Amino acid sequence: MYLRKGRMENNTIMWIGFNAFVLAMLVLDLGVFHKHAHEVKMKEALTWTAVWIVCALIFNASIYYYWDWMAPGSEYTNAEAALAFLTGYLIEKSLSVDNVFVFLMLFTYFQVPKLYQHKILFWGILGALIMRAIFIFAGVSLITTFHWMIYLFGALLIFTGINMALQKDKKLEPEKNPVIRLFRKWFLVTNEYHGDKFFTTINKKKYATPMFIVLLVIETTDVIFAVDSIPAILAITHNPFIVYTSNVFAILGLRALYFALAGIMGLFHYLHYGLAVILVFVGGKMLLVNIYKIPVEISLLVVLAILIVSVILSKVFPPKSIPA
Repeated sequence: MYLRKGRMENNTIMWIGFNAFVLAMLVLDLGVFHKHAHEVKMKEALTWTAVWIVCALIFNASIYYYWDWMAPGSEYTNAEAALAFLTGYLIEKSLSVDNVFVFLMLFTYFQVPKLYQHKILFWGILGALIMRAIFIFAGVSLITTFHWMIYLFGALLIFTGINMALQKDKKLEPEKNPVIRLFRKWFLVTNEYHGDKFFTTINKKKYATPMFIVLLVIETTDVIFAVDSIPAILAITHNPFIVYTSNVFAILGLRALYFALAGIMGLFHYLHYGLAVILVFVGGKMLLVNIYKIPVEISLLVVLAILIVSVILSKVFPPKSIPA
């Protein structure tokens, strides 16, 4: 009874502590460093990218040294838990590059001023954190209760990976987004931006601005990405805390990653195919789980190798023309 009580107390402290850290960082981000709208330059973006990566690695180290206290009685050793987190984080971080492609296309399509892009991404990623948490617990619960669901997730990842590779140059058409079409039927929308406001009042009538439309597209698009990425990390571990934290750290660094990579996305045109291969690999890993369980360290090496080869090929065989 005492041991069970200790486990529950540690788990509660672990979850509360981590979410308090995330909330504090978000408040610090929007309330202090980005209190006033400004265009995020490359230096600032690279600095914040480094900050989030360092935070993730520090957290990874804390798992390595304190996992036996954080999750007493866990099926993982400290080293196994740390390796699972690192692999999950790397997979989620690499898959988030596809989000950057979408952000870039959306901001170009809607002609979002650079001054306001950070605010949209902040609220978009806050919504993504909530949606990912729901998806994670639903996914873990489904796999725990219905083991056969792991094969469904695996097949979904393989299909998505193949589809991603075959439709690299598919044109983005936000106006066909069903959520946006439904929203326009029920609400008035302005044709121009009103500063960084999501809503404005004109002639005593409430209007949504293009800022809110872009936010809606980002949120609904992330739901699609979550369907791909959550099963990918569930192929590595079913531990909810590891799945959740690795996802959160990858998402928190997404805004900075966008501003850091937006100007050089064309230089890594083969990275898209690398991400597709990663999805197929983790999908195959899930389908083979009852035949052969691929060790986490092997998964980590494979993911690293795919990413490195993708970047090298992009440099050796540059595109004929780099998108502006």
